[in-house]
Amino acid sequence: MSQADHSAKADLSKPAGAPRVLALANQKGGVGKTTTAINLGTALAAIGETVLVVDLDPQGNASTGLGIDRRSRNLSTYDVLVGEASMQETVMPTGVPQLYVAPSTLDLSGLELEIAAERDRAFRLRDALRALASDPQAPRFTYVLVDCPPSLSLLTVNAMAAADAIVVPLQCEFFALEGLSQLMKTVEQVRVGLNPSLTIHGIVLTMYDGRNNLSEQVVQDVRQFMGDKVYETIIPRNVRVSEAPSYGKPVLLYDLKCLGSQAYLRLASEVIQRERAARAAAAA
Repeated sequence: MSQADHSAKADLSKPAGAPRVLALANQKGGVGKTTTAINLGTALAAIGETVLVVDLDPQGNASTGLGIDRRSRNLSTYDVLVGEASMQETVMPTGVPQLYVAPSTLDLSGLELEIAAERDRAFRLRDALRALASDPQAPRFTYVLVDCPPSLSLLTVNAMAAADAIVVPLQCEFFALEGLSQLMKTVEQVRVGLNPSLTIHGIVLTMYDGRNNLSEQVVQDVRQFMGDKVYETIIPRNVRVSEAPSYGKPVLLYDLKCLGSQAYLRLASEVIQRERAARAAAAA
């Protein structure tokens, strides 16, 4: 059976009431993927969702930013993907009510070599999340946010194969659009070969500086290029957002009133609105 057959067949087994899985992906580093995963997750939890952040980046910054000390990561997403632990065993609560994290460790950096020859290598995360959704002992997550590494590696492919949709953080900088076409090509390849229902949920513009003409030009260019795929909410460059991870806190806990926190709350509302619209369209 080909991987495409494997994908189509397994799609029928998605548990009822399974969470919506959103992968935060962009092969460029430093665009705000991890910051968005942490703070969008916190904002969704703040408005009543039960959220799991899955850290798939070997650097483990999402885990650190949510206050999970490296010494306490006895099990990680590496253990899940090599089949030595379940997602349920790996999930840890954070300091935010209704927000959980599956932490990562540097072991993830060697995963690709370890499972490259396995036939189900692209579906490890998807299968683990489905097992979690079927586990009566696990929290009833409504959203799973997957923080991807800054590459189009097997880890990112696992995230895309498991996801319902992709959120693309895009920094307001000169080369913002350059990597977008490569990412879109990868999304299309995953859709054809592994996950036919994968969509782009939206593109979130990050690190916007209103004093900078270039930032505004990037916003206009991306909106022209991607149309309504771009969220209305723009995340500003904000010192409080940059400081928060060093305290092991999402910015919403560190400084709720700052511009960055308010932007992530708006983004969470926009994500929910898009979800409602998609459900309504699917039911029509």
